[in-house]
Amino acid sequence: MNQSTEPPESSGDKQTLTDRFRKFIAGFGYAFQGLWYTIRTQHNARVHVIIAILVIVLGIYLRISALEFAIIFIAISGVFITEMLNTVAELCVDLASPTYHPLAKIAKDVAAGAVLANAILSIIIGLCIFGPHLWGLFFHQ
Repeated sequence: MNQSTEPPESSGDKQTLTDRFRKFIAGFGYAFQGLWYTIRTQHNARVHVIIAILVIVLGIYLRISALEFAIIFIAISGVFITEMLNTVAELCVDLASPTYHPLAKIAKDVAAGAVLANAILSIIIGLCIFGPHLWGLFFHQ
């Protein structure tokens, strides 16, 4: 008699693994839908995308190092991620409080403030990375 606590393997286990894999792959589709929703519906997200493209082009033009690009990509990602979380906060607050409520306003303002703080940090990072390159380009002796 088998006293194991694990169920015997059967063809049903393979189906379960296949189902899990399909759900895992489908999760990427949902995530891309979330990215696209943010870009499609949030004006500031589109502004962030345009600025990110310009920053990447400037980095290529100035031939910044791989490490500098990595830091730039972290900054770009940080701003975009906080923009997405701000969108989530706004949608949840609107769902929970469809009419004006002072706490709903504070929640939205704080979420927007997180985006602003991250954007300011990204500008500082950009100045630290691009500043010396631009200085050398314009004031080369």
